[in-house]
Amino acid sequence: MIPALFVLYLVVEVAAVVWIGGAIGVGWTILLFLATWAVGLWLVRSQFRRVFDQFRRAGQGTESVGGAVADGALVAAGTGLLIVPGLVTSFLGLLVLTPLTRRVLRPLAVLLGGRRLAVVAATGTAGAGVYARTRRTTVVDGVVVDDVLVEEPVPATPRPGEPLAIEGEVIVPDPGAQYRRPGRAD
Repeated sequence: MIPALFVLYLVVEVAAVVWIGGAIGVGWTILLFLATWAVGLWLVRSQFRRVFDQFRRAGQGTESVGGAVADGALVAAGTGLLIVPGLVTSFLGLLVLTPLTRRVLRPLAVLLGGRRLAVVAATGTAGAGVYARTRRTTVVDGVVVDDVLVEEPVPATPRPGEPLAIEGEVIVPDPGAQYRRPGRAD
């Protein structure tokens, strides 16, 4: 699938350059490349500033967080399209970076991002969900001490307002150590 998309990209870009070069000439085509690069660079700079300002206002609670995230994703996508060589991708990148086009594309970005966010929310967080699916058992290394003198009995449940304290020592395991699996005699 990926090689087919890459071949399609190459065919479209080469056809566009040949067609535009034949229509307006080689010199004007080169100037068109430079103009899209310059305008794209200016748009990336100005739109990233606008997106960062939206994030700041969203953090203060004066603007929608979803809109700021969607605009940030669209500006990042437009920047990526500008980085990929070619007139067609540069033109698409310029379109995505334009504020009017982003306003039209924002609901689509929220819809696609909302689906991904729903998956992340269902699993907890992205990293914790992956960790929970890959973890098989919980192993706690420790030593059981039989003869412990307790001067004052510890209540089974803490009194309201009192913290529950468990005395002990945290030991960081040696990452190079070999651990035996439970239930096996080695």
